[in-house]
Amino acid sequence: MKLAKKIILIAVTLAAIVAVAVYWQYRQVLDYAKTPINITQEKIFTVPAGTGRVVFEGLLIEDNILEKGNEFQWLLKLRPELAQLKAGTYRLQPGMNVEQLLQLIVSGKEAQFSIRFIEGNRLSDWGNILRDAPYLEHKTTNLTPTELHALIGFNGEGTLEGWLYPDTYLYTAGTTDAEILKRAYKRMQNSLDEEWKGRDRDLPYKNAYEMLIMASIIEKETGIDSERAQVASVFVNRLKKNMRLQTDPTVIYGLGEKYRGKIYRSDLDNYTPYNTYKIDGLPPTPIAMPSLASLKAAAHPAKTDYIFFVADGKGGHTFSRNLNDHNRAVKVYRQFEQQN
Repeated sequence: MKLAKKIILIAVTLAAIVAVAVYWQYRQVLDYAKTPINITQEKIFTVPAGTGRVVFEGLLIEDNILEKGNEFQWLLKLRPELAQLKAGTYRLQPGMNVEQLLQLIVSGKEAQFSIRFIEGNRLSDWGNILRDAPYLEHKTTNLTPTELHALIGFNGEGTLEGWLYPDTYLYTAGTTDAEILKRAYKRMQNSLDEEWKGRDRDLPYKNAYEMLIMASIIEKETGIDSERAQVASVFVNRLKKNMRLQTDPTVIYGLGEKYRGKIYRSDLDNYTPYNTYKIDGLPPTPIAMPSLASLKAAAHPAKTDYIFFVADGKGGHTFSRNLNDHNRAVKVYRQFEQQN
């Protein structure tokens, strides 16, 4: 009987020791969950598809985000809800602890990246910006225009020039450049349709595409919101009077890589489809990606009788109703240039 009691006492004692050990192990793992990760600045971390618990820990150790130890795997066993890893690219922040890191990965809230396209950029500029964007998958490289148009669902007139809405676009890692272009095209298509439907009714445009062309010219002529409608009025008045537009940005576009930073007399004398000193009416395509403000100006130009404008040297323009006034404004501008 005494032996049985001793055995029971020993068993109880051992059980108590094991229970205490388990409890302290449990506490250590819970404390480990609150341990800060080893980063001092924002870090982008990718969890590849199909990554398991062990491989996941190895990636964290390899990136010096965690120290090697047993606690991590124990944490995933004790807190199985933190082991539901979702593939993706995540933005880790200084001050995060292990639990917060795991909660982020489990949430699937991937890092958002941004890409910005400025009003007045050309299609070639968009290509360069897309090429340099981080974590973007490139699907449009070396495609012919026909292939590119098919890939993004473009069914507008001309080329993609002018058809992409300038803005800042957010995306996650693995997004394709074609997806960005498709979003930008749809936004411009919708914006153009809306402005075309609400346009003034006495405009000299045959269709919405001609209004898009006009908007692109306005965009390149002025970046001042208060001037856009006036610039539009000059070009609309000239079209109505069958006067050539004679706008330098179209000439520059037509020169392409031949443009030398300055327009020379020979450039104005040589014919290109975009030389509005030589051609009647609008050029064949837009010359840049216009802003919504320029679209609105093309759809609702100011009611003026201006047919000329020239830079005033202060960032804006001087508008004139006749050639004499225009020549005086040009003289003032040249004097300003000489003095500055």
